[in-house]
Amino acid sequence: MPDALPKPPPVQPPTPVLKGREIIVGVCGSIACYKVADVVSKLVQLGVGVTVCMTDSAQKFVTPLTFEALSGRKVHTDLFNLVDPGDTQHIGLTERADLMLVAPATTNTIAKIVTGLTDDLVSLMVCAAACPVVFAPAMNSRMWDHPVAQENYAKLAALGYRFIGPELGWLACRNVGAGRLAESADIVDEVVRMLTAPGALPAPVGHHLVEEPDED
Repeated sequence: MPDALPKPPPVQPPTPVLKGREIIVGVCGSIACYKVADVVSKLVQLGVGVTVCMTDSAQKFVTPLTFEALSGRKVHTDLFNLVDPGDTQHIGLTERADLMLVAPATTNTIAKIVTGLTDDLVSLMVCAAACPVVFAPAMNSRMWDHPVAQENYAKLAALGYRFIGPELGWLACRNVGAGRLAESADIVDEVVRMLTAPGALPAPVGHHLVEEPDED
């Protein structure tokens, strides 16, 4: 009889370095949505509680069921789908979150946020977020290089929003250039750094600490 094949070593689960943390992932319409499924899976394995919200366009690429299976939570897709009577627009989710990650962040969503347009769940939650927000852009290279897109990026960065990527590389449009969504491992590494390294987590945009008056 042939020798038995050696048993593979047991796979050790990742150390839950982010146990107890809460993250919202806002998914926008891009072919890069499939990478974000991997991001959500990796974050859950690190102990994070992940709540996903999606635009209508995002659901054309990946279904809510995919993210529900990976996160173990209901996916939010509609401004008017009442889940909590006390949080009719779901913005209360950001009050319980440590961070909101918008990935892939499309040029459409970034432009909406710059102008304060909140006609979908993701843009609304960003503009009303009580937690820090970080964007992981993904788009065609000419879109990313366009002066309007660069101006919008600069405006958000100046306000204090953080960005992960985009990277140079092969794009779905068969071009090579800037606009590729950062690799899922790189996104997760940056999220871990923000949530664990002292001083790495930015302050929520638009929220200023009010100093208590001195007592006489």
